Amino acid sequence: MPITCEPFGETAEGTRIERYTLTNANGLEAEIMTYGGTLLALRVPDRAGEFGDIVLGFDTLEPYLADHPFFGALVGRYCNRIAGAQFRLNGTTYPLARNDGVNHLHGGPHGFHRAIWRASERRSEEGPSLALHYLSRDGEEGYPGNLSVDVVYTLTDQNALRIDYSATTDRDTVLNLTNHSYFNLSGSADILGHEIQLDGSRFLPVNETLIPIGELRPVQDTPMDFTTSSRIGDRISAADQQVQRGMGFDHTWVLDKPAGALGHAARVYAPDNGRVLDVLTTTPGIQFYSGNMLDGSHTGKAGMIYSRNSGLCLETQHFPDSPNQPQFPSTVLRPGETYRQSTIFQFSVQP
Repeated sequence: MPITCEPFGETAEGTRIERYTLTNANGLEAEIMTYGGTLLALRVPDRAGEFGDIVLGFDTLEPYLADHPFFGALVGRYCNRIAGAQFRLNGTTYPLARNDGVNHLHGGPHGFHRAIWRASERRSEEGPSLALHYLSRDGEEGYPGNLSVDVVYTLTDQNALRIDYSATTDRDTVLNLTNHSYFNLSGSADILGHEIQLDGSRFLPVNETLIPIGELRPVQDTPMDFTTSSRIGDRISAADQQVQRGMGFDHTWVLDKPAGALGHAARVYAPDNGRVLDVLTTTPGIQFYSGNMLDGSHTGKAGMIYSRNSGLCLETQHFPDSPNQPQFPSTVLRPGETYRQSTIFQFSVQP
């Protein structure tokens, strides 16, 4: 069956959480649960045809209910950081939770990663799909407007996981959605041997609290230049202010593709087994995070301890702190408008 559903546990309040498994025509599998709209597992083949799970996470529901670094979750209302945990919109200041030092991170401690999404199965010509819906009430986590959000995961028969986001609001608000999966194409150890290429000739330099300083800086002649494929481990310890501030890579790259167009953003290659991940997106930026703050405090699937650089994130998104930096592309959503974002994670192998 291309779609199956089974119980995955209950919250402390007794709400049942379901796990859906999508299987495409080639045997690839994606597991998604209704808590946080979380991508639990993604099984893809290597060059020998062996299937392996390439995303970090847990075997049971309980660790997801506790604090964790957003493993696989849908993130909102505003992914990434908002400076000073506040923004102004239409002359009103909206205070938000300070959950990253003095800043607001990933929608707050009770953001979309804590929401219970309503799920419905779909079947399309591309492959099996799971549609998720959530109504974020006016004032939730400090954000204005009743926000109706729909996210559709599709595991295509072309071996891609496609995520389509849409949302509407009844009041002016700000919105920036992404999926926060940690990838490890080797399935074990770390990602330092992975090679990565990013289609961005500029990046957003950050201050000491990882807030963009407002500059779109060229990557040329810096360790941030991934316009050609480079081994992550060869760059991550560079004596560079930006790399050191992120304790590695935790920055947004400005994509070179046309605004709003679906275009190529990144490629990751694991030389040890040949797995390749290509990322395409409609968003103007991509956050490459090299798992620098994983500290060994979380024991994941099959007893694996997630330490520094155990996985990497490729978060397709608008720029961090855009509500406070008007020179960045706007993230304001108004009544009568529809927010749309699409991201494709395309899998292949290299001999």
